[in-house]
Amino acid sequence: MQLNSSFKGYPSHYPAIEMAEIKQFQWNVLKGDLSFPLAVLKNSSLDHNLQWMKKFCLDRGIDIAPHGKTTMSPELYAKQISAGAWGISFANVFQASVGVRCGIQNIIIANQVFQSIDLDSLSQFLSANPDLRIFFLVDSLKQIRIIEKWKLKNKSATIFNVLLEVGIDGHRTGCRTHAQGLELAQAIHQSPALILSGIECYEGGLVTCNHANDQAGVAQLMARVNQLALACEKNQWFEYEEVLITAGGSAVFDLVVQNLKPSMKTKTRSILRSGCYLTHDHQRYDKSMKCIAERLHLKETLRPAIELIAGVQSCPELGLALLTMGKRDVSFDLDLPQPIWRLNVGDKQTSAVPDHWVITQLNDQHAYLKYNALSPEDEHPQMGQVVGFGISHPCTTFDKWRWMPIVEDNYQVVEAISLNF
Repeated sequence: MQLNSSFKGYPSHYPAIEMAEIKQFQWNVLKGDLSFPLAVLKNSSLDHNLQWMKKFCLDRGIDIAPHGKTTMSPELYAKQISAGAWGISFANVFQASVGVRCGIQNIIIANQVFQSIDLDSLSQFLSANPDLRIFFLVDSLKQIRIIEKWKLKNKSATIFNVLLEVGIDGHRTGCRTHAQGLELAQAIHQSPALILSGIECYEGGLVTCNHANDQAGVAQLMARVNQLALACEKNQWFEYEEVLITAGGSAVFDLVVQNLKPSMKTKTRSILRSGCYLTHDHQRYDKSMKCIAERLHLKETLRPAIELIAGVQSCPELGLALLTMGKRDVSFDLDLPQPIWRLNVGDKQTSAVPDHWVITQLNDQHAYLKYNALSPEDEHPQMGQVVGFGISHPCTTFDKWRWMPIVEDNYQVVEAISLNF
C-alpha cells in the first residue's frame, strides 16, 4: 500500500511511498518530519499489550478473537494473529470483508446478519475460501425465517454457522429469557439454512467499575449462557465440530473468563472478544483496567499505545490556547483528550504538562486548552509548541484516520498501519 499526500498527517509535498518502506526514511515525529495533527502508536506498548493478553488467555485456557472494528487495520490483525489470536471479530459484513481480504480464517460477526445482499456476500466468501469459517449471531425466529427465505429464493447450498445470542433487558440485542433461547436453539437446529455452533453474549452494558455490581451482573449473565449451553447440549442441538462460547468487551474481561468454560462433555472453545486491549487508552479503559488490577491483584497491566499529537497555533488571551486538533481527529464521545506531554520550541526532549492544563472543548479543527493564567510563565502554552495527548476510547479515534505511524519511545517512525473504515 502507498502513502501519499491524500492521507491526513502525511506532508503535502512528499512523494508517495510504499508503507512497508517507511522505516528507511528515518522520520522522527518530534523533529517535525510529519504534519500535525497526527495519531501515532507506541511500538513498545503494542508489544507489551500483545504479550500481556496472550499470557492472560493462556493462563486461563481460553482463546481470543479480538474485535477488529476497533482498528480496522490488517497490519494490526496480523500482529494479533501472530501473538496467538484464534481469529478476529467484526460488527458487520463490510468489516468482515476486510478480514477475508487479508486472510483471516476464523471470523465472528458479533451481530445479526439478515440482509439478502450481506448473505450473498458471506455465501460467496465461503464458497471461494474452503478454509474460511464465519459465524454470526441469531436472536429471533424472524431472522431465521428471513435467512431461510433467502436460501430458498437463491437455491443456495450455503449453510451458515451461527451463534445464539443471550441479551440483557434494556441493553443491546439477544434473547431476554431462557425459554426464548431454547425455542430459538431448537429452531436453528431444525433449520436447513443454519448450524447452531455456539452461544454468545456481550457484557459491556453492565460495567460500572463498582466491584460488587460488576461481579454480580456478569456472573448472572454468564450463568444464563452456561445454562443455555448445557440445555442445547442435552438436546443435541449443537452440530458444529466444537461449541463456541464467546463473550467479552474490554472493560470487565476478567469477570467474563471466570465463567467462559461451561462443564460440557462436548468439545468447546471459549473465546474472548476484547478489542481495545491492543492499544488501550489513557482514560476510560485505563480506569477499567485499574479495577481489573484491583480484583486480580496485578502490579502490571496494559499500557496506553495510542497518542494524538497537535501544535499550539494561537494563544489569543491569558488562560486559553488553541491547538491544531479537533473532532475530526480524536475521540470525544466518552471523554475529551488529556494533555500528557509538551515539546517546547527549540527543545529536543518532551516534558510533562502542568496539572492545570485541560482540554475543555473541541471544534471540528480546534482544541481549546485552558490553563491557570496566574501560574508561572514557563507553565503557559507557547505558540509553536507541540503537545501530546492521551485519548479515551480507541475505536472512535481510529475511525478518523486512514493510516498511523508506529513509533519508538523517542518518536522515531519504524512502521505504519493502514485503516479501512
